[in-house]
Order: sequence, then C-alpha cells, then structure tokens
Amino acid sequence: MKLLIVESPAKAKTISKYLDNLYTVKASVGHIRDLPKSNKKAIDIENGFIPHYEISPGKEKVVSELKSLSKKADEVLLATDPDREGEAIAWHIKEAIGLKNPKRVVFHEITKEAVQEAINHPRDIDDNLRKAQEARRVLDRLVGYDLSGLIWKKVRYGLSAGRVQSPALRILMEREREIRAFKSEKYWNISADVLSASKTPFTLICIIEPRDNKEVERIVKIGNEGNWTVIGLDESEAKRTPRPPFITSTLQQSASTRLGMSPSRTMGVAQKLYEEGFITYMRTDSTALSSYAQNQIGEVVGKKFGQELYVPRVFSKKSKNAQEAHEAIRPTHLSDENVGHTPEQKSLYKLIWQRTVASQMSDARILRTKMTANVIIPSNTSGQAIPDFTINGSRVINPGWLLADPDARSEDVELPKVTVGEKLTLKEIKTEEKETQPPFRYSEAGLIKELEKRGIGRPSTYASIIKTLEERGYVDKINKALNPTDTGDVVSSFLEQNFGNYISDTFTAEMEDKLDTISRGEIDYEKTLKDFYKPFSKDVKSKEKMEKVTNLGEADNSIVCPKCSSSMVIKLSKNGKFLSCSKFPECNGARTMEGKELEGPKELDEICPKCGKSKLVEREGRFGKFISCGSYPKCKFIKKDAELERQNSTGVKCPLCKDGMMTERRGRFGLFYSCSNYPDCKNAIKAKPTGKLCPVCGALMMEGTKTIPERCSVKTCPNHNPHKLV
Repeated sequence: MKLLIVESPAKAKTISKYLDNLYTVKASVGHIRDLPKSNKKAIDIENGFIPHYEISPGKEKVVSELKSLSKKADEVLLATDPDREGEAIAWHIKEAIGLKNPKRVVFHEITKEAVQEAINHPRDIDDNLRKAQEARRVLDRLVGYDLSGLIWKKVRYGLSAGRVQSPALRILMEREREIRAFKSEKYWNISADVLSASKTPFTLICIIEPRDNKEVERIVKIGNEGNWTVIGLDESEAKRTPRPPFITSTLQQSASTRLGMSPSRTMGVAQKLYEEGFITYMRTDSTALSSYAQNQIGEVVGKKFGQELYVPRVFSKKSKNAQEAHEAIRPTHLSDENVGHTPEQKSLYKLIWQRTVASQMSDARILRTKMTANVIIPSNTSGQAIPDFTINGSRVINPGWLLADPDARSEDVELPKVTVGEKLTLKEIKTEEKETQPPFRYSEAGLIKELEKRGIGRPSTYASIIKTLEERGYVDKINKALNPTDTGDVVSSFLEQNFGNYISDTFTAEMEDKLDTISRGEIDYEKTLKDFYKPFSKDVKSKEKMEKVTNLGEADNSIVCPKCSSSMVIKLSKNGKFLSCSKFPECNGARTMEGKELEGPKELDEICPKCGKSKLVEREGRFGKFISCGSYPKCKFIKKDAELERQNSTGVKCPLCKDGMMTERRGRFGLFYSCSNYPDCKNAIKAKPTGKLCPVCGALMMEGTKTIPERCSVKTCPNHNPHKLV
C-alpha cells in the first residue's frame, strides 16, 4: 500500500480520482499540532527558542489513523500545500506519526497531469522553509503574549496585540487622525446634464468657490436660457496595458471591489476552487505564467477574439521575495469559462479567467479627453460670461484586452465623439452646496494594498489580519470602510507611545525579510530570534512599572458628574469610551460620551456564593440585565435565571459534564448554544444541537441549513463535512 497525505478532505477526494487507486489518500484536516495555550510551556527561550508542540484538540483520532496507515504503507508521500505553512504541516505530520523518510510532493494545480508529474518527482521536506514558518509562529507568540499581557495590566483585561496585527491597526488609526484633523471648506458644485449631437448623455461640472448665492443663481439662469456649445477639446491618444495575472493580494482587492467579497471569504472560495482542480494555488506573490498556460491562453484568444490580439507578456516580479508558489493564480483549463458549484465560486472563477486571459492580450487604445463647454452669449447683449463647464473622460478606439475583461472599462468615464463648435442640448442644470471631504477610510482592499506596499505581512496573512482586527473589536466595517473603534484607538495609541519602534513599517518589513532569509538558509533561526527578543523583552519589562492607563483625558468642562458635580474624565470600557467621575472610586457617577447619565451596577443584599466576599450586583449588559459578583473579573460568578434557562433550553443534555442542558445564548457573533452550567462547563457549539452524537468523535451533532446538512460540531473531526451527511 502507498499512502498520500494531504490537508483537506475535498482535496483528497479530487486527487484520488487521478491516481488510479495506486495510493490511499487521507487528509490531516489542516494542522495537527500547535503550541499550547500556556506561554510558559510553549517555548523554551533559554535553550534556543525551542517550541514544544502538542497534538491539537480533536486531532487525536486523525493522528492515530494516519499512524496506523503509515505502518502498513510501503511508501508515504506528504502533499500539503506548496508554501511555508504547508511545509511546516508536512513536517508536523512526519514528527507526530513517526515517519522516518517520507517524501514531499507539491501540487501547484490539482489536475491529472500536474498530480502525476508531482508524484513522479518527490523531494525531501525543505527544512529551511519549515524553520522560517516556525520562526514566524514563535515570533508571533512571543510578541503577542508579552504585549497583550502588558496591555491587560495597563489598559484593560482581554485586549490583545500582535506583530503584524498592530502595525495594520496603526495604519488605520493614522488615517483616522487625518480625518479628525481635517477642516472642511464649502463650495458649490454646478452640474449640467446635456446631450451630444449623437444623443449621448453626459454631465458637465463647474466648481465655484464660496461666494454668495447670487453668483450661483446667475450662472443657473444664464445656463438655462442660453445655447450650450463645445468650446474646447484637449485629446491625447494613450494605451491601457493589461494588468498582471492575479497574485493573492490583487485577487483579494479585486474581489472586494468588484464582487463585494471580504478577503477571508475570497480565500475560502478560492481554496474550494483550488481543491476541485479549477485554479492553481491561491497563495502566491508571483505573476509568472507557465509556457503551458501561455499556449492555452493563445488558443483561447485566437478562437474568441482573434489571433492578432494575442501578445505573450512576462510581468516583473512584484515582491522581491516572491517565495510562495511558482505561478500566478490562473484557471487550470483556460477553455472553461463557466466553472464552479456555487454562485460565489462562479463569480470568482470568472474574475480570475478574465484577468488571466486579458494579461496576454494587446494594449487597449483610448483617447483621453478633456471637454470644455459653455453658453454662447450674443455679442449684442449685455450679459456677462459664466465660468466654463468641463468633463474628463476617454473614448475607446481599439478595445484590445478590454474584450476579455469588459468590466475594466467602467474605470474610465466614456465620452462620445464631439467636435469644437458642436451644439449640446441641455436637459437639466443642478446646484449643490458641498464641503471638501477628508481622506477616505481604508476599505479591506485598500488596507491590503497598503500593507503590501509597506511590506507588512505576506499574501497568506492579509485576510487573517483584517479578520483578527474585526474579531477583537478594534474595527467596525461600515459601508465597506474599516472604522477604528474606541478600543482600537486606545490600544493603538498605547502601543505607538510605548512600542512605536516594534510596530513601525521599517521593523515589520525588515522582520519579514529576515524570515525570508531563514527560508533560503542564509541566516540562523536561533540568532534571529535572540537578536529580536533580548531587547524586546527588556523594553516590555521596563514598562511594567508605569502607571495604569485608566484616564484617557479630561472631559469637556461643561460636563460634570451627575452625582457629585465634580469634573469628569474619559475612560475605556469593553463597550467603548465613557465619562467617569474624577473622584472614582469614592463616587461612581458616569455618563456616555454624549453626556447622558449612565446607571452603575446596583448592589444587592446578597453575598456571592462562589467567593463569599463581595456582594452581588445587578448589571446592564449588551443583551439585557444580569446578576453577577461585584468583584468581577476576579470572580466570574453569574447568577442563573432559572426561568430564562428553562425557556432557552434545547432539551439536549450536555455530553461533556453530563449534568447541564444545552441552552440558546447570544454573543457578539450572534446565536450559539452552550451548557447551562457555564462557566463551570464551557461546552459550546455554533448551531442548534440535534441530540445525536457523532459516530467518529462522540461530540454533538448540529442542525444544518438548506444547503448544509446535519454535521458534527467539532470542526476538526474527520466527519465534519458540510457537503454530505455524517
């Protein structure tokens, strides 16, 4: 028997079809080992930053099965993803199941030809790539734990910081401060909707600096009464060169802009397309295309658009350390245009197909145009001239690559062909008093572009960076814009003031370069970490004596404490900023940032049954009132509402403590189901339990939806497959 181990069950299923039953294909279901949660046990700093790995919870049966199969196998191939993380997973599998000489194969695309070619050319696990990934993991743990621990003590319990997450937050806050400092100026925007002689509509614009309304009224009056004419044309022919094929960052940006997909969603959909064999590997910073792909594109262009439009191109490498995969993201078979099982997969595949084909086509020729128009005032009248109205746009002379990617045409305003002296027909003239706008907040696509520009993070990390910022409550996504929250503001300000050199662009980019040099075997893993951690830990320790950052500044003098009329200060709670009495804790008066009075916790005549020291208090939470210990967070006792527990009970017994009932609850991410004995029992799942137990791992089964049937509640369970019943 020959054993081939991949990461994903879907990938295993696809690959099995191409190996003619010569291999048993099994999935590790992602990572099987990781650092323990306790930082004291995780890394042996003194003996050379040696990480101590543990089998990930829920992966015990996966490891046991792989170990059993490997003992029966004549040959074991490790075919995890073709990047550093995949190399690390392959090494972890080798170590966990005790393989002596496993071979490593990589699939940059999952097609029959590529799979069989890779199987015929195995190699050893690349230890340099593995060490680079290990260095990243250890580095992130050291920075995250040390900085987060300090923030817990000096700002607020439960906050976090990260080596790459914090520089990204700093970028968002830098823009936010620009917006706050911006002073707007008023102006008038006068627009004239007109028709050309060919009846093509377009809009001319005139910007008027702040003046009295009479000037605006005069322009509108003359504009409505006069005859509009083209008085000037400034035209210049230009070329629009196609963009390179997608790399990870540009795919995330385009999917966000055109399809409205978040980076994490884009990568999830792309992963499915890759595992089904529809596209090449989606974590890459290389724009290269193989000769095989070039030939396929040439055939497609010849059949669909004309062979004369096929122009083979080689794009320069965007990243100086393009190390992930060897090719850009492209369809594995260019002849297929409509591919995918879901609307999202089809939309993303179409986007990739268009970009790939367009990249190898001739330039589009366009005529960039600035048109000027005005009302012709007869010389025998006493009327005064009005300012010119203009519009900038372009006209496509030869579409070239835009035939393959027509959606890219919308990036320019297309103007009709006109001539100087041509009469225009006015449809309507409108005025609007406006204000100059501050810089835009970053969208997800904009932040990814900025991170890439500054050398922060890597293709595989962009989506997780943004997801982490949202999950931590540091940013809110409002109308596609990433808005820093009060908590994000306070955390970023604290880090900038105290650890600015560690969250700077320079430091973060240089550290990425060092990880790249480790992957090439040019510098030592231990020395790199030692050179960083020694001064870093010293800086962290030096800040431990600083006072706790409880006050974030003084409130407006006009706002006083509702209880004692003293001045107020700005503080941070888990729900954002609020105003607190400056005499706290003697006085617990509080207000919202807008000045509305806040009611503090109401003390009850009942001692906490858990700690036996503090009185219970009634608090107002995000989801209503509840009763808890007055010493929270030292004592986390919460008094249960028996009636509410009864109403929300699912009737399913908790399989973990075998005493409580699974109960419906609501958290920051929506509905979930947990044991009624929480916090003593922390069993929790995302969907409503069915009462059945998984035949593989014994965990609860959850209800499905119209598209996802019943499945195991443990995501790492081998039977956790949303596409078929367990």
